Amino acid sequence: MTERKSSTSHGCTFRQRIQYDRTTEESPSIAAATALAQYHGEDVAETDTRLYDYIDPDALDALFAETERGCSRQSGTVEFTVEEVTVAVRPDSIEVYRTE
Repeated sequence: MTERKSSTSHGCTFRQRIQYDRTTEESPSIAAATALAQYHGEDVAETDTRLYDYIDPDALDALFAETERGCSRQSGTVEFTVEEVTVAVRPDSIEVYRTE
């Protein structure tokens, strides 16, 4: 089992960033919801912010899913805005930061 890791960039609150490294077993939508909750200092199970109000979780997962040949997306980023923050989803990590 791989341990998930997240890191926070401190300093000016307007520059706060969360980087969440997801495991291969964790879907991008679950990782994005977890990273977003961590950014806000909330528990993912108790947060009022619902990912599906901003993006289709199934479509997000499909973008990074394995193909019929067993290949998965090795690069690329999907970005979307949730209230005043940007969520950037990459194949192996999620980054959440305040939208400028």
